[in-house]
Amino acid sequence: MTTVTGIVKGGQLIPEEQWRKFIASLTPNPDDLETNKERSKRAIARLLAEAVKKRLKEKNAVLFSGGVDSSLIAFIIRKLGKEPLCYTVGMEGSDDLAWAQKSAQLHGFALRHKTITLEELETIMGKVIAITGSRDIITVGVGAVTYAGCAMAKRENHSAVFTGLGSEELFAGYERHAKALEQGFDAVHGECLAGLANMRQRDMVRDVAIASHFGMELLLPFLDKDVMKESLSIHPMHKISGEEKKIILREAAESMGMSRDIARRKKQAAQYGSNIINGIGKLAKRKGFSLKKDYLESL
Repeated sequence: MTTVTGIVKGGQLIPEEQWRKFIASLTPNPDDLETNKERSKRAIARLLAEAVKKRLKEKNAVLFSGGVDSSLIAFIIRKLGKEPLCYTVGMEGSDDLAWAQKSAQLHGFALRHKTITLEELETIMGKVIAITGSRDIITVGVGAVTYAGCAMAKRENHSAVFTGLGSEELFAGYERHAKALEQGFDAVHGECLAGLANMRQRDMVRDVAIASHFGMELLLPFLDKDVMKESLSIHPMHKISGEEKKIILREAAESMGMSRDIARRKKQAAQYGSNIINGIGKLAKRKGFSLKKDYLESL
């Protein structure tokens, strides 16, 4: 049975209303946001380490893209005296495959990686559609990455996987946060809160369903209550600028000893970093569809 502390109870996601109330309970007064960057940086480093420690298993699998979130989780696991086993999937030419190998080499992580063929991708997408009941291109694209990574970990007898889910919303990592910045830091803060409130339906339903399919537990240190509360208390000026997103998280990772190159890698959504979005396009063309969404509807 899949369990996620505070999010999944009795094998089921908590209701939408309960999740939104939880997010509202963590929402600080805008006038009380922390402006001391160094204090916040130290707090994030400490609380993330504690969140990972609480979730450690005898064997620790990480769904790994080679970006700051998954690399930081694996880095903390290693600092805590355990050896992370990192799982990366992607199509040929995938940036995630290249960055995952770079991060693993720099930090000494054990890495399992798989290049997915078009035929394998079509099979995986069919399974994701069956599990999630959705043919939405983001659900299927991201879900394919999660499915393939969980399948690799399950074959090596892992009962749980760490993922970086929640980091983008907490630390203003999406393009919509950059768009909100045009309206000011209050808008960025509002977008972080709105994104978290919408995460249950957009991300958790998908990931919990896929993990449950494999009988696996999701380990989500970024969605630890203390991490969330601290992150939401940080003034957005320390999260995003006109040039960079997730600033304070990247600096916290560097302060803990992680490679600057990996800490500063620019965000790529899973379906893009894995190159799966291009795979969907190729399959659609092969099957005679001009639009990806029409191809997915046919599966």
